[in-house]
Amino acid sequence: MKPIARIYFALLLLTSTACLAQTPLAVKVIVAPDHSDWMYKTGEKVKFSVTVLKNGNPLPNTKIVYEFGPERMNPTKTDSITLTNGKFDIDGGTLKEPGFLRCIVTATVDGFTYRNLATAGFNPPGIQPTVTLPTDFNNFWDKAKQDLAKVPMDARMRLLPDRCTGNVNVYEVNLGNINNSRLYGIASIPKKEGKYPAIMIPPGAGVRPYYGDVALAERGVITFTIGIHGIPVTMEENVYASLREGALRGYTNYNLDDKNNYYYKRVYLGCVRANDFLVSLPQYDGENLGVTGGSQGGALSIVAAGLDNRVKYLAAYYPALSDLTGYLNNRAGGWPHLFYAKWGPTNNVKDKVETIGYYDVVNFAKSLKAEGSYAWGYNDETCPPTSMYAAYNSISAPKQLLLNLETGHFVYPETNIKMNNWLLGKLQAK
Repeated sequence: MKPIARIYFALLLLTSTACLAQTPLAVKVIVAPDHSDWMYKTGEKVKFSVTVLKNGNPLPNTKIVYEFGPERMNPTKTDSITLTNGKFDIDGGTLKEPGFLRCIVTATVDGFTYRNLATAGFNPPGIQPTVTLPTDFNNFWDKAKQDLAKVPMDARMRLLPDRCTGNVNVYEVNLGNINNSRLYGIASIPKKEGKYPAIMIPPGAGVRPYYGDVALAERGVITFTIGIHGIPVTMEENVYASLREGALRGYTNYNLDDKNNYYYKRVYLGCVRANDFLVSLPQYDGENLGVTGGSQGGALSIVAAGLDNRVKYLAAYYPALSDLTGYLNNRAGGWPHLFYAKWGPTNNVKDKVETIGYYDVVNFAKSLKAEGSYAWGYNDETCPPTSMYAAYNSISAPKQLLLNLETGHFVYPETNIKMNNWLLGKLQAK
């Protein structure tokens, strides 16, 4: 999904549960903590203000249902009230430990339901991870990379003339990966003779075709947008739809109780192989390699930089796969919420927890050397901020965080521009 389309879709999910085609909506539910920075000390009380607007004015006699409590956990309180003047203040209580307290409000107007939320942060820099770092973590991945190095890259490039521009050639690429698998992606390479920095772009979750990032390549950088499933990335959409509901449904759980064969082992090593390809290109400048992505792609950006010291800079948006064991410690864990009790009982928990130690983004964050820029919002219901801070607080490398407090699983277009400009500036591209 293109960035603007993703933002539009996320906004619809955030503001309404009704099936409405129009935007902006006639009715808006505004929820906000009483600190402008949404930040609180542990033990400090938060008050959430609620306003229901129609045509820009408070809507009287509106019934709301609200709940609040630690994000993604059972609510501390659920209640309802009719707003006589369209406004109401909710005493949200506090948290005694670092974390996030979320207030969710729904309003029903003319048969439609509108929803919004706000999330107060209680000493986020104090959030510590729950996931354990295996004693043989580095040995495990060193051995895996040695195994990958024995696999011929066997790079195959197919020019896609209909995607090329006057300045950029676009190729479908596939490379040799572990266990006789292939890694597929779209490479965009400036046509002008010269040496260029390179960016590897891992994908968000799902199963879909990819088109590459020609816009970044136009600015004087080689880009390589990869898929993770070992399948071509230029097939018809109906093929991916079948795989989403068939063979690749629930792929995040495949072999979760076996650390040597978990689904993401091939994926993580595929990111290293993608970097192998980029640095092998004659157009590569030999020094400046970056990674960037969002959600699952944000996680893979951190993983790739943690595994591969050739990566000098990363720009990660709302990283998934972070502090996945949070739910086993009475707090939110990261996407894909592998231990979320509300989704049913989890079997072989001990084996799965052992496996996760080798794949959790937190444990790659601890070994990062690359300078990074990160961005997310407090209202993210897909990747809880508690989980993302657990990873961010584990990073000792140079870092900056661009907060978009109100956003869910997206960032503002301005933030996307800032992140791209930061990464390109570090890589000495235009």
